[in-house]
Amino acid sequence: MNHIALFEPRIHFNTGNIARTCAATNTVLHLIEPFGFEITDKHLKRAGLDYWDKVDIRYHKNLEDFISSVDGKLHLITKFADKTYSDEDLSKEEDNHYFLFGREDTGLPEEFMRHNQEKALRIPMNDEHVRSLNLSNTAAILIYECLRQQNFSGLELSHTYEKDKLK
Repeated sequence: MNHIALFEPRIHFNTGNIARTCAATNTVLHLIEPFGFEITDKHLKRAGLDYWDKVDIRYHKNLEDFISSVDGKLHLITKFADKTYSDEDLSKEEDNHYFLFGREDTGLPEEFMRHNQEKALRIPMNDEHVRSLNLSNTAAILIYECLRQQNFSGLELSHTYEKDKLK
């Protein structure tokens, strides 16, 4: 199973968009407190539309609580990494892949990152012009790369128009 974890998310629109991506991809969403918004915030619900009941959401009081729950391979997503996400072997579904994303404004704690550098992955980008990528876009890139390597297991690979189904 695949998992997306958000460390102390600050922006409700990002969290809502990621929740929708999790619903579309059968991905578990982990939210690590504290949040920069109320979890009942109307904008958060709007961003996730009517998919909230389709998302397996797990709440964690802090980073340590989350880490103790990980029963698979942890991937830290950061710009401070030497290895790109596309170089990582994510093909084994049974490995339980956990993608941990930091806060939108500060990322993951530096000390934690320095002790876990071997787990760090990055998305290549021009760091001279852009400080960081949008969190919800980054989460989508990572989960879809993981699913691509897993041959999109459990996902609908084609879809037909309703009129075509009636023929």
